[in-house]
Order: sequence, then structure tokens, then C-alpha cells
Amino acid sequence: MNRIFRRKSLDHLVGETTEPHQQLKRSLGPVHLTLLGVGAIIGAGIFSTIGSAAAGGADHLGAGPALVISFILVAVACSFAALCYAEFAAMVPVSGSAYTYAYATLGELIAWIIGWDLILEYAVGNVAVAISWSDYFQSLIEGFGIHWPLWLGTDLRSALQAAHQATAANAAGIDPSTLGDVVARGVGALAAAPKLLGVPVVFNLPAVLIVAVITWVLVRGIHESARFNSAMVLLKLAIIAFFVIAGACYVKPEHWTPFAPNGFAGVSSAAAIIFFAYIGFDAVSTAAEEARNPQRDMPIAIISSLVVCTIIYIVVALVLTGMVPWHQLSGVADPLAKAFMDRGLNWSAGIIAFGAVFATTSVLIVFQIGQPRILFSMARDGLLPPWAARVHPRFRTPHTMTILTGVFVAGFAAVTNINEVVELCNIGTLFAFVLVAVGVILLRRTEPDRARPFRTPLVPWIPLGAILSCGYLMAQLPWVTWLRFLIWLGVGLLFYFIYGFRHSRLNKSRGNGFQAKADENNEGNQPQMDADGR
Repeated sequence: MNRIFRRKSLDHLVGETTEPHQQLKRSLGPVHLTLLGVGAIIGAGIFSTIGSAAAGGADHLGAGPALVISFILVAVACSFAALCYAEFAAMVPVSGSAYTYAYATLGELIAWIIGWDLILEYAVGNVAVAISWSDYFQSLIEGFGIHWPLWLGTDLRSALQAAHQATAANAAGIDPSTLGDVVARGVGALAAAPKLLGVPVVFNLPAVLIVAVITWVLVRGIHESARFNSAMVLLKLAIIAFFVIAGACYVKPEHWTPFAPNGFAGVSSAAAIIFFAYIGFDAVSTAAEEARNPQRDMPIAIISSLVVCTIIYIVVALVLTGMVPWHQLSGVADPLAKAFMDRGLNWSAGIIAFGAVFATTSVLIVFQIGQPRILFSMARDGLLPPWAARVHPRFRTPHTMTILTGVFVAGFAAVTNINEVVELCNIGTLFAFVLVAVGVILLRRTEPDRARPFRTPLVPWIPLGAILSCGYLMAQLPWVTWLRFLIWLGVGLLFYFIYGFRHSRLNKSRGNGFQAKADENNEGNQPQMDADGR
């Protein structure tokens, strides 16, 4: 038990970043870091899930115009967590995010659990973003008269579900064409798909292609990736500004009445859904080891990106629910575009679709930056095989894990349904936020005198606020999501005890886990005494 809960000292963590063969390049300033945060936050959530959160669905209530309250609730929960992340990111400027922080405060087993859990946020979350990117891309080129093959634009499971719904509708005497575009596309995909050994060949090719391109960009270097991301962020902010300014001319205040048609229950249910729109501010912390002045710039980037995006979300929600009656947004995959199409402004809707493609592209970039660096840190600690900690000799990026992450995301994006992926991503992220908040409280007690360039205010109340608010949002998720989450953690624990526990560099070293790095490096090289004690 002592071995699995041994902790790494913060000096040990920082010292590892100086090893030449595992050293990342520090080239990011506060602007690039802030835009990384904005790039990760504003994406598929605001362009897609906002409609479902406002109108509700078969398994959850909608918030109606009170969606702005849902955004504020989630912003409060995230701000508590952001302040906790900011303290750690400034104090421990090491790639690895919450995994690294947990290793220093909660011990190796908890660090492994949170590192494994972060795969749900970054890699699995990016699967959902890649699928959303594919949908917007197909809608965009459709506007130019280019028809993407249906069997190369969706996953087999969604197509089979659509076919089942159409069959059930026929049996009930209902015209399947009234079930919407999603069902029609699924049925069309199965009809057009070639068959391999009797199985329809249906997969999401655009999602695979965009992940492949981004993986190539990220292998080339963090600075090049950050510049590309910055361009994407500025473009999508311009598109959102266009929506707000143009849409404000069509707002009807009567659409905001009743303001909260389903009461606080609807606001809470919507908050659990739109949490996906906030995921990403913590991705800034994964680039801490590549920041030029992390002690100053990391807190600035984390907090400012969250504040900027919250303001944007509130304004967009007000304009959208003022343009379109909230109940008409049910099942709409592109609600911002629909707001203009309902008024015959198809050219405006096309601009929104264009912006959504670039918005999700920047999210893919940031999440693909984050995931390899977490796995890189775990490998550097011996919890994953050593080849996972290799750095490209020229580009100084964790190229091995970047490529493997790209293969993972592209493979699952080709064949996965987006709904389950979003919920699994949400619960994994909320759990990570809770553990980071616990870590701040514990480290204030165990190392109260350690220098903290940024201090989370009102400890323990701010961390407790993060724990309670994130726990509340987790409780709003369906039980099947909890079941999948527990199964995922079970698989991770099995891997840890089979490999990670036996190969951990910390557990192989002597002492209590707070030794200097040099003591671990000298293990096995100490001179032996002879019979006379010399």
C-alpha cells in the first residue's frame, strides 16, 4: 500500500524536464497559450449541443431561454476548477496536467487513475469533435453542390439505427421521410454501401482525414501548431461575432417567454449537457513544459480563456433563443445555421457552417496536443513503456505518442456514435477536476511553505466549490454513462497492476519519494563495502 501511494516531490518533477533526451522546447507566450485555451473551449459544444440543451430531448429536459443560466452555472463550476489548475500549473510547469499534479499530492495510484481518466477527456473527446467536424464539413460542401458519398460520411452503428427506425415507422404506417435528415442519410448510406463478406462498408472518412492532417502538423512542432491554432481561433471568433451582430437584428423578445419552461430541473439538465462546450481550458496546462514563462503565463492563459469564452457563450445563447423559439431547436445538429435558414438567409447559414469547420479544427489541434503530452509524462515515470517518452530529435515533440493518439482518434471516429462519446468525455473531465481540487487542499497542508507564483484564493472553499459543483454535474449524467466510466477505470487499474506498478521509476528508487532526482539516477551505482567496512 505504501508503494502504490508514494508521491513524487515537486522538485523531482521539475528536475525531470531538464533531461536532454526528454526535453520539450519552450516557445509559447501568454497570447499563444490563451488562444490554445479559447481554441479548445469554443468548438463543437457551442455550434452543436447548444440546441439540444435549450430544447431538450427524449432523455433530458431543456432549459429554454434559461440556457444562459446553465452556461453561468457551468462557468462557476469551471472557474473553481480553473483556479485550482492555475495554482498547480504555475508551481509545477510540467506537461501532464492533472496527472502530474495528482502524482505530487495524492500518490502514484491516484495519478495513474487520473492519467487514464484524462484519455476520456482528450482522446475520446476528440473522437466526438472529429465526428462533429465531419458533419459540418459535409454540410459545407453540400452548399457548393458537392455530394459526399453517404456511406463514407457516417458510422455503421448510426446507419443501422436509422434503418431500424425507418423499418419501425413503416410497420406503424408512418412515412419514414418525416423522421428527419439523420434517418434518411443513414438509410441512404446502407443502400449505397459496398459489402465485404456480407457486411456493409460504412465509415466516417472525413473524420479520419482531418485527424491525419492535424497529427502531421503536431509532429512538426509545438510552435507551428500554436500559430496554426491561433489563425483558426481568430477566424472562428470572427464568425461568432458575425452571428451575434447579424442575428441581433432578428431577435424577438417574446421568444424569451417563458424564460425557464422546465424550471431549475431543465437548467440543471442542460448544464450537464453543455459542459461539453467548456471542456478545454485545462488543456492549456498540458503545454506548461513548453511555455517560456509558465509561472506568470499559465494562470493568465487558463483564467482569461475561461472568462472570454463564458461571455461569448452567454451572448450567443441570448441571440439564438431570441431568434428561434426554443422548442424548435430539438434534434437540430446545426442550431446557429438553422437560425438564419429559418429566415431564408442561406448565405448567412453557409458562413456559420464555414466557421464551424474551423472552430472544430482548432479544438482538434489543442486536444491532440494535450493527450500525447499526458501519455509522454506517464511514460517518463515508467508507468507506460519507455518508447512512449521518446522526443523527435529535430522537432522536439513527443512524436511517437502523437502518432499513436492520431491513430486511436481516427480509428474510433470512423466507426463511433457521437452521443455516447460526449457523455463519457464529460464524466471523465469532471472527475479530473474533482481530483485536482482535492490535490490543492492536500498540498496546502503537506507543503504550506512552498513557493506558489499563483495562489488559489479562499482555500479550502474554492476547491470545495469545485468538488461539490462538479460532483453535482456528474450526478446529472445517465447511469449507463457511470457504468461505462467504471468499466473504463477497471481496465485501467488492471493495466497498472500488470505493467505500471512493476516498472514505475519511483517505486524502483529508494527512499520515500521525496528524494532528489540524482539519488534515483545513482541507484545501482553505489560502491560496495568490503568485509572490513571500507
